[in-house]
Amino acid sequence: MKRYEVLADDLAASIAAGQLRPGDRLPSVREASKDRSVSPSTVFEAYYLLEARGLIEARPRSGYFVSQAAISHPEPHASDPLAEERSVEVSELVFQVLDVARNRAVVPLGSAFPSPTLFPLDKLALALGKATRGLDPWRTVEDLSPGSAELRRQIGLRYLSAGCKVDADEVVVTNGAMEALNLCLEAVTKPGDLVAIESPTFYGALQALERRGLKAVEVATHARTGVDVPALAAIIDRHPVKACWLMPNFQNPLGSLMPDAAKAALVALLAERDIPLIEDDVYGELYFGPRPRPAKAWDKSGWVLHCSSFSKSLAPGFRVGWVAAGRFARNVSRRKLMSSLATPVPMQEGLSEYLRRGGYDRHLRQLRQALVTNRQVVLRTIAKSFPSGTRVTQPEGGYFVWVELPAEINTLELHRVALSHDISIAPGHLFSADHRFTHHLRLNFGHPDHAQVVESLKTLGKIAKALAQEGFTEQR
Repeated sequence: MKRYEVLADDLAASIAAGQLRPGDRLPSVREASKDRSVSPSTVFEAYYLLEARGLIEARPRSGYFVSQAAISHPEPHASDPLAEERSVEVSELVFQVLDVARNRAVVPLGSAFPSPTLFPLDKLALALGKATRGLDPWRTVEDLSPGSAELRRQIGLRYLSAGCKVDADEVVVTNGAMEALNLCLEAVTKPGDLVAIESPTFYGALQALERRGLKAVEVATHARTGVDVPALAAIIDRHPVKACWLMPNFQNPLGSLMPDAAKAALVALLAERDIPLIEDDVYGELYFGPRPRPAKAWDKSGWVLHCSSFSKSLAPGFRVGWVAAGRFARNVSRRKLMSSLATPVPMQEGLSEYLRRGGYDRHLRQLRQALVTNRQVVLRTIAKSFPSGTRVTQPEGGYFVWVELPAEINTLELHRVALSHDISIAPGHLFSADHRFTHHLRLNFGHPDHAQVVESLKTLGKIAKALAQEGFTEQR
């Protein structure tokens, strides 16, 4: 571990043990630097990491303090799936949740998308207009799969800034990340194959497996540190796994972040067994602390197919994604040609223009700060309003928290009652092939209307407490 990580873990342990309590002031950077015999920059990095975890908060001109929500709820238990092969059937509930997200009258705590008001849509429109005026008609032919050379170059530069060297020639531009992920799945599997996924997992992965007639085996996953690599190794020893679909950075729905050492071990394990890793990294730019590297950064032999998009971080309506497909780039590019031929050229040109002008990083800084603020509002309200025994994640990026309620609360029923109050949630049943997470839910903190969100969470807390009481009475 790096020095700042050691210091952060020491302070986190003090908070968990109650030695540092909510509202307590942390030592100043100068004091901590002197006491711990480390540089001020190490202390700053440690404090940034703790802030990203939601354990501490900065107050202007006052320093750092233990967050009021820091230890009000412990984190959810690590998952313990049966690690058996199973067919995948997607519940109709997925489509119901997606349909509800379209209704502006419903508070979208169950939505998979952040608020569209967080994105620079006016500036993107200007970039799109400038890029498409006088566009050479031949570009519509030249920019067939693998996509615009300039956009792929810009994407390659983003990889470099993340500490990951990717040749633009292995980048294939797609219609959003879901097309990238599906093309990768098609490139490395055939119907009937077995794919390792996280437990819980993104329901879009379950839908993709079902559509291709693939089987799933679920891997134990920790709410904070992600995939249990030794558990995955044990599964590979027992089952004929043909591919893995995993989210090392800010996993949906957990928000977990795999440590660098675990990512390196994951990539090494799969390369040794010649198993492709489909890396879903759509939230990688939405970090609150130090920037995390993708698992692709440790890929030396081309077995990692790294998928991402601009939909979650910049341009949700543009539907432009990509995959850095390693040794599978030619295969994926051809499948793109056979399926959808190309990604719309104007959208690629507009994004290229915006990235060239340098506005992306400025926008990301503002977006991350908004999400950090939103997260703290949601965590504080959960701490005050939800039933005793609630467990909740404190993610270091993305815009989801995973909530584990007392076992007697069925979140399908919570979902049903919440909808009658015009509040959507994503019940835990959506995130597993066997619908095991019956008293869990995913909440979206990517919406900046704090008053509306707080009132909705208070209502959810009241409903959950009533359901808990009903469940307790029935058990008696």
